Formats: sequence, C-alpha cells, structure tokens
Amino acid sequence: MNRSGIIDLVPAALRKQWATQGLYPDRSVFQMFQMYAEQSPDKTAVLSPDSVMTYGDLLEKALRLATAFREMGIVAGDVIAYQLPNSWRCCAVDLAAAAIGAIVAPFPPGRGRLDIQSLLKRCDARAIVATPEYGGVDMCELIDSLRPTTLSLRWLIADSAQAPEGWTSLEQCFQAEPIALQQLPHVDPDSPVRLLVSSGTESEPKLVAYSHNALLGGRGRFLQRLHPDGANFRGMYLVPLGSSFGSTATFGVLSWLGGSLAVLPRFDAEDAIRAIESLRPTHLLGVPTMIQRMAAEPLLADIDKSSLVAIVSGGSVIDPASIQRCVDAFGCRFISLYGSADGVNCHNTLDEALDVVFRSVGRPNPDVCEIRIVDDAGKEVRRGEVGEILARGPISPMQYVNAPELDARYRDPEGWVYTGDLGLLDQDGYLRLSGRKKDVIVRGGANISTVQIENLVTCFPDVISAACVPVPDPDLGQRVCLCISMRSGAERPSLAEIASFLRDQGLEVNKLPEYLRFIRHFPLTPAGKVDKKRLTAEVAFLERSACAV
Repeated sequence: MNRSGIIDLVPAALRKQWATQGLYPDRSVFQMFQMYAEQSPDKTAVLSPDSVMTYGDLLEKALRLATAFREMGIVAGDVIAYQLPNSWRCCAVDLAAAAIGAIVAPFPPGRGRLDIQSLLKRCDARAIVATPEYGGVDMCELIDSLRPTTLSLRWLIADSAQAPEGWTSLEQCFQAEPIALQQLPHVDPDSPVRLLVSSGTESEPKLVAYSHNALLGGRGRFLQRLHPDGANFRGMYLVPLGSSFGSTATFGVLSWLGGSLAVLPRFDAEDAIRAIESLRPTHLLGVPTMIQRMAAEPLLADIDKSSLVAIVSGGSVIDPASIQRCVDAFGCRFISLYGSADGVNCHNTLDEALDVVFRSVGRPNPDVCEIRIVDDAGKEVRRGEVGEILARGPISPMQYVNAPELDARYRDPEGWVYTGDLGLLDQDGYLRLSGRKKDVIVRGGANISTVQIENLVTCFPDVISAACVPVPDPDLGQRVCLCISMRSGAERPSLAEIASFLRDQGLEVNKLPEYLRFIRHFPLTPAGKVDKKRLTAEVAFLERSACAV
C-alpha cells in the first residue's frame, strides 16, 4: 500500500523478478527526466509549429509548477486531473506531479459532462487543470457545475493568463519560484504516477493505475524497441497526450529515451501533413482513421517526408490495403501496434517484411509483455487456434481504480489481464488479431465479425476507411450496416456493387451488409478511435425515422 491507497495486484514476486532482470529503472519518472535535462539542457524536448521547449526550459517549468502544487497543499498520493490540448504544458503537469509523488489523471479534450463527472469522482481528484473552452463548450463553467458531486476537488486551474472567478491561472502557477531539487521528496518508483483512461465496453470510462516503473520499463522500453537510438527519436503524436496511446509521450519519449516530441493542439489532416515538413519527425504515431485521412490527401505528395522512419498505427486493427496505401503515400515503414490501457503490448519491428505486417502485429516481447491465448474456460489453446488474448509483463498496470468489480472480472491472481480481444499465435509466434469478443453483430443467431468485413471493404477502390455497426431488427435481432468514407470526388458505389465485391473476396452470403451509409469523416472518440457507439445510435435513429414516415 502507498499513500494513494492504490494496490498493486501483480504478484510481488513477478515485479521483483522483472526488477532483477534489469527491466525496471528503479527510478522515478522525474529523476529520469532530470538526468536528461542536466545532460543536454539545450536539446529540444517538445516542439510545435509555434514553439520550441528545451529540456532545460521544461525542467524549470516543471519545478515552478511543483512549487505551485505544493503551495496548494497537494502531497504525495494526491491526484491531479487535466484536460488539455496537446502542448508542452501536458508534459510540465506530468513531470511536476511526478516530482512531488502525486498522480496525474489526464483525459482528452472532447469528453462530455457525464464522462468528466465519472472520471473525477472515480479518481478522487484534488485538482484539475483544464482548457477554458473546447468545441464551443465553456469547460470552466461545466466543471464548476460538477463541484457539488465531486467533493474531493479543491483546486481549479485554467490554462489561461486570466482565470475565471474561483480558478487559478496556469500561467500564474508557472511564475512560482522553482522548488529546489534537494527539497523534493523521495518517490518510490513502484508507486502510482498516472491513471490511464480505458473506455472498453463499460458504460462508463474506467481508470487504470500505472507505476513509475511500469510506465518507464514497460511503455518506454516498447518505444526503445522501435528506435534503439532513443536520443534521436522524434515522435509526432497525432493522438491526444491525455489518451492511453499518448501516455508514451512524457513518460516514454522524454523520461526513458531522452528524445523529442512534436505536437499539434488538435488533429487536422492537412495541418499534420504540413507539420511533417516543418517539425521533421522520425515517427508518426496515430490511430488508423487519422493516418488513412492523411494518406488520402493530395498535399502529402508535395511535401518533404524524408525525416520519417516509420508510421506507428495503434488503437484499432488496420487492414492490409490501408497499410500498403500508407507505405506508398508516406514513403516509410509501417508498424502496427496492438496495445491498450489495460496492459497489453505487441507490435511489428522495422526489420519485418511487409507481408508480415499485413497479417500480424509482430511477435510478443516478454521483456515488455507476455501473451497467452485461451479458450472460454481459461485453458491455453494450441498454436494457430483463435481464443481470448491474455497479457502480463513489466508493462502491467497496478489495478483498476476504485473498481474492484473490474479487477475481479478482468484480472487473475497470477497477474494476467483478460483483454476481451480475440487472436491467435501462429506457428512462427506472430500474433494475429481477430477483433473484440463483443465486437460482433448477431444476425439470426450467427456471429458476424465486423473486423473481417471492414478489412475486406477497404480494398474496394477509393474507400479510405470503413466501420460496421448493427441495425436492430425484430426478426433477426440485428442486421449489418456498412459505413464507409470515400476519397474526395470519388463515385459512390451501390450496395449491390459492394456486396458483389465482398463475395468475390470470399465473404459468405450470410455476412453481407444489408445497409450502406456514406460518411465524409467518421466521428471519433476523444482518443481518436472511430466512435462506433455514436455511429450505432445514428444508424438506429435513421432507421426509426424511416419507419415512422
């Protein structure tokens, strides 16, 4: 038990074994960052189209903010939530909290009132740092309205020069005197430092607690495998830094690798393309929908992309046709990443042939995450058989926060996490994904994999991305609605043309979509994934409206 009250449910003997193997640094996130800042204070830490923040500058900002936090009464084990667009400020909050032993609980801008309320209550946040306005919503007013139900929340900090009444200005916090390094407390690297948001299939978002060691030795080591020369890693994060995917930024790139971050305040395909030329990233990190949009933009052909080493695509499965388009359009290697907040990691490497990337997400690296495939009874299946993916390793989180029912449902006493994902390990040890256990459409009692249809239809000419969602049906239970995004100016195919194409690809007749919907840009979750819940609700509404006419 530590001051936060968060318990590590991974067996202590396993944590000790990983530490003995040298997989953990046994140092805090802040100590690791401080080491790099003292070695190379003038090196770029975070850059954006309008600013550059060096390691030395970011260290000073973090120490000033640490002083402000301590003067507010925030101590080791307290939780600081934040909802900020991507910038160096996210990193400063991460590092300042880590320096005093506090815990950050970021969540991406775009989450609504119910999600914010749920997250703040679940983590018992003592403070929140928020952007004053996002998407036309007054965020300060929204958070103020939640105060009666979030009694732990004491400090409200606005990312602005002048804060509303009752709020403190983040700029004012950065004016505090930097805390002396010798006045910083000892921080146990096995204590929690960040809570990752994982929506999964729950009705409310869940929070997963990670220690300093697990973030550094797990998520940081994952990045190092992508780019062994860590100091020269320059990752451009298209995803929000407050997302699970974005957690590798401060903790992996800056504190583990000593590399650099390139960020944009929000994703826009054309802005991101221009940033490749101006910010010169080595790696582009995003979810498939973002990368697919960029690959379809004519502007991409006109810029200098020579700095790129690889695209790192995570968050959801990406199909071979999109991978090939991206390799052709960006002119670099492609890495499929399978990972989640719940503690799973597997990915391709730069030396793997493209046909391997088409069919798998690489071989598991036990120094980061070991993987097993089991049947419904929890028994390990044979190589080549599909089952549920279990994960355990140095990257494993401590526990779900204030949700013992989730720990009981998804974790076992040996430290394995049940991911809810389906896949197989082939004869060569490569992991192949088959979708979510719950991401199926049940039509007439038959389970239809949405991933299979989506992967096939993206091979159709001019289709950028696809998503299948269910349509309620009184007779069969559910029917399949295929939603597709087309290249700008392309002729829209008919449902019959799509069905004929899918049949030619080998899809069974009973799996063919019965509805077709065209979408210019898919709605995305705050983390950047396709928002299938919203798509499903929209399709159901349209179906009800059509029936009412």
